[in-house]
Amino acid sequence: MEQICVVTTVVDARAVADGLAATAVADRLAACAQVGGPVDSTYRWRGEVETAAEWSVQFKTAPGRVAALVDRIRAEHPYDVPEILVSRVECGDPAYAAWVRENTV
Repeated sequence: MEQICVVTTVVDARAVADGLAATAVADRLAACAQVGGPVDSTYRWRGEVETAAEWSVQFKTAPGRVAALVDRIRAEHPYDVPEILVSRVECGDPAYAAWVRENTV
């Protein structure tokens, strides 16, 4: 199977999540992006424990596009320290993996 990657981030507003998803797909940095939420996140920030509603964005991309996608997310992200996680998919449908590659070149 051709390898694909899932890049995940969270943001504080649905409109921001939708914007990140749309530009990444339009610019072929990701073949698709899924927006979900809201989810309640609890975290430590500046010495305090906080809870906030956030929206998750999962991008599916080819390994060769990960660096550019991460750079774009970082540049457009509203947080000082954005969560940007990259996972390599070990196994999946070969046709889907081919579709991801074809749509990120």
